[in-house]
Amino acid sequence: MAMVGLFWITEDSVYLGAEPAGTASGVRLTEEGVETLGAGREAFWSWPEVERIDVRDVPVRSAPRRLVSMALGTLYSAVTGDGEHPPAWTVRVETADGAAEVEVHAAVAGGTYTPAEYVLSRTVLGRLASGGTTVGDLVAWRLDRPTGDSPPRGAREALLRTWAGPQDMS
Repeated sequence: MAMVGLFWITEDSVYLGAEPAGTASGVRLTEEGVETLGAGREAFWSWPEVERIDVRDVPVRSAPRRLVSMALGTLYSAVTGDGEHPPAWTVRVETADGAAEVEVHAAVAGGTYTPAEYVLSRTVLGRLASGGTTVGDLVAWRLDRPTGDSPPRGAREALLRTWAGPQDMS
């Protein structure tokens, strides 16, 4: 798997945030559509049914603030032995029949995203819902990588810009 923005990209699908384990909730994007996961939360919508995917409460910090936060979190865990769960955020899937909200957990190191990755990821979600970008585009990038490692920040933002498509600068 590799992390790019809000996306956890595997060899066959894309998760928003961390891939859930056990009964934890999550959202998986496939070529067929959007699937919510977790005990009692399972649902599926094909891409033609999906009108919009949005996210809320995503932890966002500038790169310098993110580094300070990660350092303090590491120090806290080392001193207290108390490791925290990654922060959670909300994914909202809207269809003509209504909306569903699912809590997912951040998968990025330190649990926070940069402002650019957040904004670009939301644009990519809009393009996925409208058909301008496909899950296959994201998975194809992952399959072309010799390792499953996440790329550095600049490369992640460049990928997100590619998947986000041309931006209206007016």
